[in-house]
Amino acid sequence: MTRPAGSAALSHLRVLDLTRVRAGPTCCRILADFGADVVKIEAPPGVDPNDDMSGPRDGFDMLNLHRNKRSLTLNLKAPEGHDVFMQLAARADVVVENFRPDVKDRLGIGYSALSAVNSRIILASISGFGQTGPYRTRAGFDQIAQGMGGLMWVTGAPGQGPMRAGIAVADSTAGIYAATGILIALAERERSGVGQWVHTSLLQAQVAMMDFQAARYLVDGEVPGQAGNDHPYVTPMGVFATMDGFINIGVGGEAQWRAFCAALERPALADDRDFATQSQRARNRPRLRLELESILKSHTSAQWLARFDAHGVPAGPIYKVDEVFADPQVAQLGMAVEVAHPRRGNTRVVGEPIALSRTPAKIVTLLAERGAHTDEILGEAGYDETAIAGLRQRKVI
Repeated sequence: MTRPAGSAALSHLRVLDLTRVRAGPTCCRILADFGADVVKIEAPPGVDPNDDMSGPRDGFDMLNLHRNKRSLTLNLKAPEGHDVFMQLAARADVVVENFRPDVKDRLGIGYSALSAVNSRIILASISGFGQTGPYRTRAGFDQIAQGMGGLMWVTGAPGQGPMRAGIAVADSTAGIYAATGILIALAERERSGVGQWVHTSLLQAQVAMMDFQAARYLVDGEVPGQAGNDHPYVTPMGVFATMDGFINIGVGGEAQWRAFCAALERPALADDRDFATQSQRARNRPRLRLELESILKSHTSAQWLARFDAHGVPAGPIYKVDEVFADPQVAQLGMAVEVAHPRRGNTRVVGEPIALSRTPAKIVTLLAERGAHTDEILGEAGYDETAIAGLRQRKVI
């Protein structure tokens, strides 16, 4: 089966993808978009009771997450299925899984088992809470990690209770961290010739993404609270109402403050002693906001954005998702990529946010039919037609 040519960046790598839901598929999508031969391994129909966990196969999420991959069906719980997997692992560079930590060992595909057949193998494991510790076997989902990682108590308006972020922050960043770990391990393998076990979790990723808010506590002992749409300690930086909507404004220093006041045509604000420094503006935030709200409602969002741009003041519109992809800058960056699909026709998916000058990412296929490449992949591993037919008859594939 001939596939369209993808990126050349990682085309020398073979990745076995055992992942589902979001974190693991996000990791594998990065590798696939940069040309790795990612083999998505799925249970044959009727074997896995959680088969529908990720939604409909032709749904937007599956098509976007599992693009650029080949598909192989394999029953890992069957002894023959395990043997087939180990045969594939012996020729692979990377295995990615996001089972609960005990599952891979129960299936006999933990790092010690894999490295015994392939010393160069890199196993990447993504779990809810980590591979060790009291919570290691708990099931983990993004919102649970958002809560335990501190995000929900710094998100939302003060006094209105914890608020989840509108995207799967922990899932997506765990996938990105896992991909980063894989690339580090691959780079190290160039020197040592030996693979290793890379692992991260939703909880670790969420704590890491707290970044400066976490550092506020760890370094200064300050517990951050909710600040709504305002920056926790820099002002004016946040959401402001205009005559016809809302805009974001970011004034980060004294020079920008004076430029902002000039754009507002309110030079007296720049000389007001209550607002003369960042610390004074933060201390007098309520009064400053009242002053700014009365001024900003005098013109439209577009008029203010044009003024701020002319004065070098950071500001921007607040888009709904359809407006995001209508923006000319987003279009220029290639963040929507159109790919043909046999049933949905030409379908747009989210582009890669990483640009390489010589070997850029390419999105050439969407999610393949379940098992579409099973015979092809097993043939590459040394199985002949008779052996493949036998595996299929015994429902191993």
